[in-house]
Amino acid sequence: MSKKEKSTRSKKHDPDLLKGTLEITRSGVGYVVINGDGSDILVRPGDFNTALNGDTVRVKVLKENTRSGRKEGKIAEVVSRKQSEFIGHLQLSTNYAFFVPDSDKPMPDLYIPLDKINGAKDKERVLARITNWDKANKKPEGEVIQVLLAEHESDIAMKEILVENGLPLAFEDDVMEEAERLPDIISASEIKKRRDMREVLTFTIDPVDARDFDDALSIEKIKPDLYEIGVHIADVSHYVQAGSILDDEAYKRATSVYLPDRVNPMLPERISNELCSLRPNEDKLTFSAVFQMDLNGDVKKFWLGKTVIHSDHRFTYEDVQDIIEKKEGPHVNEVLLLNDLAQGFRAERFKQGAINFSSTEVRFKLDEKGTPIGIIVKESKEAHQLIEEFMLLANKTVAEHVSNVKVSKKEVPFPYRIHDVPDEQKLTPFIAFATKYGHKFDTSSPEKIASSFNQMLEDVKGKPEQHVLETLGIRTMAKAVYSADNIGHYGLAFEYYCHFTSPIRRYPDVIVHRVLESCLEGKPFFDKKMEEKCKHCSDMERSAMDCERAGNKYKQVEFLKEHLGEVFLGVVSGVAGFGFWVETVEHKCEGLVSITSLTDYDDFRLVEGDYSLVGRRSGRKFRMGDKVYIKVISGNLAKRQLDFEWVLKPDEDDLNEDTTPAIKKSRSKVRKKKND
Repeated sequence: MSKKEKSTRSKKHDPDLLKGTLEITRSGVGYVVINGDGSDILVRPGDFNTALNGDTVRVKVLKENTRSGRKEGKIAEVVSRKQSEFIGHLQLSTNYAFFVPDSDKPMPDLYIPLDKINGAKDKERVLARITNWDKANKKPEGEVIQVLLAEHESDIAMKEILVENGLPLAFEDDVMEEAERLPDIISASEIKKRRDMREVLTFTIDPVDARDFDDALSIEKIKPDLYEIGVHIADVSHYVQAGSILDDEAYKRATSVYLPDRVNPMLPERISNELCSLRPNEDKLTFSAVFQMDLNGDVKKFWLGKTVIHSDHRFTYEDVQDIIEKKEGPHVNEVLLLNDLAQGFRAERFKQGAINFSSTEVRFKLDEKGTPIGIIVKESKEAHQLIEEFMLLANKTVAEHVSNVKVSKKEVPFPYRIHDVPDEQKLTPFIAFATKYGHKFDTSSPEKIASSFNQMLEDVKGKPEQHVLETLGIRTMAKAVYSADNIGHYGLAFEYYCHFTSPIRRYPDVIVHRVLESCLEGKPFFDKKMEEKCKHCSDMERSAMDCERAGNKYKQVEFLKEHLGEVFLGVVSGVAGFGFWVETVEHKCEGLVSITSLTDYDDFRLVEGDYSLVGRRSGRKFRMGDKVYIKVISGNLAKRQLDFEWVLKPDEDDLNEDTTPAIKKSRSKVRKKKND
């Protein structure tokens, strides 16, 4: 959003105004959902007062329907816009132009001055931004940011996903200018203020395609059985000063978004990939947690503060995993020691009640046009766990340190990362379901529940029901969020936890750095808006996750559209009254088997407590976790939906040219064994 269109913020608010989020239906009627209230207020289109779908607004209640109890109101103020950029078509005439948004939510067209069309032609698809919308004007004014070429449909789809979730696609000129003005030379005076750790062995471990390295590890032997291990984090807050244009933009975005073919960064590349990235063979400014620990991983003491480091080596996860498995390679002794310590931390966490849920992630192999030509299932190996455990140690230590700082017996406002206990309404049916497989749960305390989960996850390994119990178990868990009110992190079994280790891609980490620095200087900063900032960051994190899910789903559809008619082995991943979802084993792509496609076989009904569809005549059952064969019958890119058809387990003689090569290969092996 440009500075012209910044929403107004009143210093004093009418107590009769209620703050909430506007949700506009397809019919054009709006509802303001009041935060934490659970109620909503009906607002008619003529009373939107320039508000758009998803905007945070203040609404004045005008009347209440005595029969229905429904309140009606009028929007008095737009507090902040969810979205200021839109994708649509340009309508160009001789003297003016209009932008017509592609949206299922009613909104006015944008008036575009001819000097703001950026070379776009009539009827071309473009990305446009609102620049001004005075209350006196019925039409908002805007500008064309980019012309979207028809041959790049996948590119347009990714941009639509970001835009729909209120994430800007580009940084405005003033943000880029401020980033470019930052010095790339570290002054001697700045180094003098910091602990100089450039002579200590330091390296980074990141994905092979990473460009922003925001964490590094250092290791130095102090005594025969004592080591000093540093967790060094890019000092983003040194470059991004509070209240600056860069800071405002970073806060607004709150997070980087990772789509299959791109990153939509929180900070310009000048900062994320150059100044702050802990690249090898370069001096870098960092904020560090340095631990002295013995070979058992017992921390004897720690130090927190600003440092300057020099990374000696850039590892990929694959490099480190290779060293761990083969016991050879660069800095092999240090890597193996760090891995042993990390595995010790990991075992202790689970012993203390952390829940050992594992999640599967996929990476798309793309051609030069961004089209998926393969899907790679990512595994969490010891190399990943090495980094994870040391980051957890740093995050926990920082949170606990700040929690102990008191001023006049008051705690310093701080963005804790919290995770609540499981939702009882979700937990109860899950326990009943798990009991059918012989798993017992002790619900006498949150700790006993965690212990029961871990026992179940251990017992279920390799069994047919593993997938369904892991999936449903995760769904019982609360969502982790940021909050100034610390309740601990249930899933990690930490009393104190925060995000300190990724300030290049997460704004809460930047806040943590600033608060920690103020505490270390003996001048703790009391931010009265901390909870508001935490909520904003949590909201933006959810938007980013929605984007990432949508981006993955689009690429899944794009990939399987090239495999129509082929048969794949899958696992039932969800059930509903209208059908069941199946996730392919080979690619982790999910599609729907509609109940209408099953009518020739039986009359199926949903059994909720059993998470299954059951045939009334045959008793045939499709239950979550069951393995089934499906045929890919259609893919809708616009809706990001895959449609499957259930097929009987294919026999060798029934296989045809449409059958997946993976199944053919598997059947051939079976046949060969029989012949042998």
